[in-house]
Amino acid sequence: MKGNMMNWNLTIPQAISHAEKYNFDGKLISREVDGSITSTTYGASIQRSKKLANALTKLGVKLHDRVGTIAWNNSRHFETYFAVSGMGAVLHTMNPRYSAEQLIYILNHAEDKVLILDPTFIPLIESIQDQLQYVEVMIIACNQESMPANTLKNTLAFDELIQDESNKFTWPALDENTAASLCYTSGTTGNPKGVLYSHKSTILHAITIAGSLGFDSSSSVLPVVPMFHVNAWGVPYAALINGFSLILPGQALDGESLFELIEQESVDSLLGVPTVWLGLLKYLEEKGKRLDSVNQVLVGGSAAPYAMIKAFDKQHGAFLTHGWGMTEMSPLGTINAPTKKTMSLPTEERYQLQTKQGYPLFGVEIKTVNDQGEELPRDGETSGALKVKGPWIMHTYFKSEESAVDNGGWFDTGDVATIHPDGCMQIVDRAKDVIKTGGEWISSIDLENAILSHENVLEACVVGVPHPKWDERPLLFLITKDGNPIDPQEVNDFLIEKVVKWWLPDDIIFVDELPHGATGKLLKVELREKYKDHLMGK
Repeated sequence: MKGNMMNWNLTIPQAISHAEKYNFDGKLISREVDGSITSTTYGASIQRSKKLANALTKLGVKLHDRVGTIAWNNSRHFETYFAVSGMGAVLHTMNPRYSAEQLIYILNHAEDKVLILDPTFIPLIESIQDQLQYVEVMIIACNQESMPANTLKNTLAFDELIQDESNKFTWPALDENTAASLCYTSGTTGNPKGVLYSHKSTILHAITIAGSLGFDSSSSVLPVVPMFHVNAWGVPYAALINGFSLILPGQALDGESLFELIEQESVDSLLGVPTVWLGLLKYLEEKGKRLDSVNQVLVGGSAAPYAMIKAFDKQHGAFLTHGWGMTEMSPLGTINAPTKKTMSLPTEERYQLQTKQGYPLFGVEIKTVNDQGEELPRDGETSGALKVKGPWIMHTYFKSEESAVDNGGWFDTGDVATIHPDGCMQIVDRAKDVIKTGGEWISSIDLENAILSHENVLEACVVGVPHPKWDERPLLFLITKDGNPIDPQEVNDFLIEKVVKWWLPDDIIFVDELPHGATGKLLKVELREKYKDHLMGK
């Protein structure tokens, strides 16, 4: 027997329509590319999204077509979010920190038909445009007057493109399983892989995080987490659904610029990676300022240090909420939000609890398993491979015919974790040798492969070691063919042609031999342990 409920699809057009009727006066504040701060409403922003949808339709964008974006957290990017996914096309956001080679691969693999980019990124695309196979039109997110001189082909200015378009657009009735957005993730080897989110997964994720973090129409939320990476953790969608004020910081992520917005808009919730919050805390300390309005700081991307948890609490009265997830999970899977139990603990005990990654959101199941795939006890001590499942967790990578989940429907996160008796999850190690720095991934294998093409390098090993600011940074070990060290600047000059600048190792150590296991595999654990304090003074 089935229930007698209506068949009502969970889609982004439904969220847009809801906001138009009930949250039209919701506040959208944005620091634009030129540094100016603009203020508008969701109602006005949606009108511009409709104009853009009409313009994209005239450019030939159809259902399921991919529209790429390379842009900061600002108003035009927000408008693009809802124009593209709302019309039934696929929003493909791209991380500008990818190397040129990776961007070429991603744009061609996704088959982006239109590319929308902030003026900041014009030089990046100029250098690769001749290698893009599918892009027909590039829209620069500015007005004609502000568009920098460039050599891009088939370019249009965002504002002029939508200026004469109608603000009437009928959002299509989409099936909730229709693709809504696409984000690529770089693993340990090979090319980046695409994760294709559905309308249903996006809306469910947005509703759940808003509830878990206590966002309602009175909230004022500033996401530093970029809109080009995992859809800013779903916050733009949650904003339309719940009507809270959304404060977009643009590209100005320094302490002074962030504090200006926080003060001006009485922001109560911040979301971002630890590196940004270290900069903000440093600025506040130097200037003797306090975050009077902020009560919650959500941290993801990498672990927040104990000192940061304590500083936000003692100096600013803000609770640091740990979150954990990954691109394949839309991204949030667990949140260590404040509860009655948490807040009743003695202060130091509470800080220790806050360092853990937290409890699964409703809709996410977690377990740890041993090498035989057997589930491990939730005793807070036994660690194993962390697996997840749920309605906003990926089962297959974009354009892949191979399932990414096991026979039971579980996705292997690649992390090693322990689960406590009360359900709290804690990451204790990584199964793969990716390095997490400032909330971004560095592939140790790709970095090794890059340097191994040097004519005087015999063997190379890269490990991530703790760093006081960036969480982890790469440390490079080299064995040269002639037995003599290579000038470090020469190594970096060689690598910069193959990887992005922030992948360059923080130090290079020349050795006569590297530790190997019985099968010849490098024993990176030994190197990580031996050199764990190597960069802590830097």
